[in-house]
Amino acid sequence: MKEEFLHFLWKYKLFSATYLKSIKGEPVEIVNSGVYNTNTGPDFLNAQLKIDGQLWIGNVEIHLKSSDWYAHHHEKDTNYDAIILHVVWCYDADVFMKNNLPLPTLELEKFVQKEVLVNYQKLFSKEQCWIPCEKQIAEVDSFLLNNWLERLYFERLENKAVFIKELLAKSNNDYEAVLFKLLAKNFGLKVNGEAFFDMSNSFDFSVLRKVRFQEEQLSALLFGQSGFLEGEVEDGYYTQLQNEYKYLQHKYQLQPLTKNRFQFFRMRPNNFPTIRIAQLVALYFRHQHLFSQIVEVSRLQDFYMLFSVEVNDFWKIHYTLETTSKKSPKRLTKSFIDLLVINTIIPLKFVYEQERRAVNEEQLLQLMQQLKPEKNSVISKFSELKIEAKNAFETQALLELKNNYCAKQKCLQCAIGNYLIKF
Repeated sequence: MKEEFLHFLWKYKLFSATYLKSIKGEPVEIVNSGVYNTNTGPDFLNAQLKIDGQLWIGNVEIHLKSSDWYAHHHEKDTNYDAIILHVVWCYDADVFMKNNLPLPTLELEKFVQKEVLVNYQKLFSKEQCWIPCEKQIAEVDSFLLNNWLERLYFERLENKAVFIKELLAKSNNDYEAVLFKLLAKNFGLKVNGEAFFDMSNSFDFSVLRKVRFQEEQLSALLFGQSGFLEGEVEDGYYTQLQNEYKYLQHKYQLQPLTKNRFQFFRMRPNNFPTIRIAQLVALYFRHQHLFSQIVEVSRLQDFYMLFSVEVNDFWKIHYTLETTSKKSPKRLTKSFIDLLVINTIIPLKFVYEQERRAVNEEQLLQLMQQLKPEKNSVISKFSELKIEAKNAFETQALLELKNNYCAKQKCLQCAIGNYLIKF
């Protein structure tokens, strides 16, 4: 058993509170259990308790064993001078206050119903499982589950916002620059995401602002910084880009990455890093002020139109700079745009609106609910447990649940865990 579970029991009064008695036989009545303290110091602050008929206002400390009071050296810490009740699972030693009187102690084990313990033990059993509640999660009330998923989704947005705010701080709050970095990272997907992100950080965004009006210079900048213009290729377009890049490199003192940072192995041709860079070029050549346009857009169909760009003629017959291929337009697909909306557009809009204290949560949720559910191993496993995600809002929430609650066994902070223990 963990001490955290005792905090949970006290917070939600999951015990027979009507006939509580201290180890000395004094009646204990909880008027107010106090405020849960997540910082250092006593576990619950400003509690109101009637002990043997006398009203006390002060703090409550909780331990597995009463002797833990001394193991944690609370007798030497003035933060614990205002303790009015010591709540323990097992009483194994008296604790004395500074006036040499014994500290009122409640042995909780005597008052907790067996069913609550059984439910707790089911969640925290040593048995290997994918998530602690996999045998019970399908029984959870749908109203509770839906409300919890909504909160989880916004927790996920808040977590993504931390990274975005760090980028904004480094770029002097330049949203256009941060949008480019986030888009670059997501254009690279999982395999090449970090390489694309490093490429976006390898030059100042002011350089892109200066060259984006000329497609050839913009292409030279991104392909050159990615290391794809370092070799010798007998092709007129390649030579033009190479010459342009040499000029830009000298003018702006650019240092390219090495192209071996980018992976082609076992990737579909449409996901080749060269194609994704070409599409990024097409996007920024077509839209000179992309972030300003994104702020104005709220409908999914408008995002599809905004990101509906085609690569230039060279890339319609190439997947790499070296060899030709069958002609294809290589447009951004709707499924790829969906990923950009989920992982870049909505988190950035959330931060932008948050800083202006004008977050439209309903609009963000409606947009996410229009997107198809993501497909990955986590979502497939939840489906096996009869938790079917209907849209991207729910898949994002389930990813947050799995990664930041289930994997860390934070069942006592989870609405699902709370429900299963109480019932």
